[in-house]
Amino acid sequence: MKQLYTELSFSCSKLVTKKYSTSFSSAVRMLSPKIRSAIYSVYGFVRFADEIVDSFHEHNQQDLLKDFEDNYYEAHKNNISLNPILHSFQKTVKKYNIEDDLIQAFLKSMRADLHKTTYYNKKDYEEYIYGSADVVGLMCLKIFTNGDIDKYNALKAPAMRLGSAFQKVNFLRDIKEDYEVLNRSYFPNVNLKQLSPEDKLNIIEEIKEDFKEAYKGVVKLPLESRFGVYTAYRYYLKLLRKLERTPSSQIMDTRIRISDLMKFNLLAKSFIRYKLNIL
Repeated sequence: MKQLYTELSFSCSKLVTKKYSTSFSSAVRMLSPKIRSAIYSVYGFVRFADEIVDSFHEHNQQDLLKDFEDNYYEAHKNNISLNPILHSFQKTVKKYNIEDDLIQAFLKSMRADLHKTTYYNKKDYEEYIYGSADVVGLMCLKIFTNGDIDKYNALKAPAMRLGSAFQKVNFLRDIKEDYEVLNRSYFPNVNLKQLSPEDKLNIIEEIKEDFKEAYKGVVKLPLESRFGVYTAYRYYLKLLRKLERTPSSQIMDTRIRISDLMKFNLLAKSFIRYKLNIL
């Protein structure tokens, strides 16, 4: 019966992914069935932590995050948790040998969101991105490479750049909510009261460079994961291009989205390129 509970736990992580991100969920469906559940479990874990620091303002968020962390380590120690999200995640951590320093770096960035509202220098900015995004990419890479240490080390740098690119795109399109609702300013030395065209251009160029370096790793991923990651890559690159065409004043007034039709077209084109081996 424990196996039934474990299957249920992974199903819960999948449900969390589908509920919170239709785009990411669509990309996961492009992965091999052998690794989908593991990726869902990683998303469930990071989503719950992110939800604690971003949404549960009427509760003691610091205590909630600490309980979440403590409960994870208890689950890891005992090989079980009655929190299905933590149960599935600890199973994935053990199966794919995900290092604890990746998890600690992620939780450190989540704790920062509870008290740090402005990033004044590039060092702190990059440290936050490493913990909030790069390490999530590395967790996924652990799953993709499945014990192949040489492959993991070869793709580690591009995986981090892809995580950075995704996070910075999210920062830019969520800039209004982050600044006005959550009182956060991630981009150093940028006046978010009036985002200038020059500042927007500099951010866009920085993200383009991340995507350029990330692509070198995307095309070298194992077949089980290449198409799914490439699909996500194309989706976020499309978002970036749309943000680039949007005047800086409008970015502060609305959240840029990709229509369902455009998502379908991206998926179709990505599939054709993948099948023709012209990624």
